[in-house]
Amino acid sequence: MLKRVPKTTLKSLMKKKAHIRVGTAADAMVELNVLLFLHSLAEEARTKAFEEKSATIKAHHVKAVSKVLVTEQHWVVGHTGCISMV
Repeated sequence: MLKRVPKTTLKSLMKKKAHIRVGTAADAMVELNVLLFLHSLAEEARTKAFEEKSATIKAHHVKAVSKVLVTEQHWVVGHTGCISMV
């Protein structure tokens, strides 16, 4: 299971952009958005593994699907490796 990012860290990262207003429930929305992305990534990787008749989801299944999901859902991978929605 993934560790949760502390709320203070998340809010400070979101407030770096001065022109963007951050609401009170923004940290929860970001966390839910990440969970939704991970869920869809896992589902697509499972489908890809099933197509290749593999019982196990392997790294190359996730990599192949992540390229499609990132372009399909307009996700952007930043220079630090962080994934954000455009």
